[in-house]
Amino acid sequence: MTDLYLVRHGETDWNRLKRIQGRTDIPLNDTGREQARLTGMLLTRRPIARVYASPLSRAFETAQIIAGELGLPEPEAREALIERDYGAAEGLSFHEVDVRYSTDDVPDRETREQVAGRVVPALLEIAAAHPGESIAVVSHGGAIRAALLSAEPDGGFGPITNGSVHSFHVRSGDLRLVAFDDPIEIASVDPRAGDLETQNAVEAREA
Repeated sequence: MTDLYLVRHGETDWNRLKRIQGRTDIPLNDTGREQARLTGMLLTRRPIARVYASPLSRAFETAQIIAGELGLPEPEAREALIERDYGAAEGLSFHEVDVRYSTDDVPDRETREQVAGRVVPALLEIAAAHPGESIAVVSHGGAIRAALLSAEPDGGFGPITNGSVHSFHVRSGDLRLVAFDDPIEIASVDPRAGDLETQNAVEAREA
């Protein structure tokens, strides 16, 4: 069995402004770097052996900070862990998306099934390369939600906050959720980050 700890990257300025990022490569802000540091400190409570990440800078820098806190080598980037492509919604505010696409019919947006179709096999591949170990994987809200819903389709998960940790077991090629917002996550979100209930709200609202 392999333990996977999926981490959402720290805050960016677009997170703070409630703009849809998707594949747009927005860097961490200072709050996000502090969130990453706190999450790394919390993950020292687990025997993490390796850190993997999406190649987008907000995720990869989060992973670098976490790896530094854990005393581990440079993270390994995996393209399949990149954020969901939000198509025409990228760069828009949550309000603008609501006004323009009230039925959630966003042109050129990657479906959740397509996201799961690349993210879940990547997670299983990582787990297969590290049998019996604990691995941290830094990704994005949309990608993590796809993994959560693949493991528990009726989970009804709430917001996936910046710096949060979600733990899984992988056994015999089966991805199983252990904890949404794993208790080690409690101190990982800086209270200065703002209204956590609205983070990633557009992703959360879609069925």
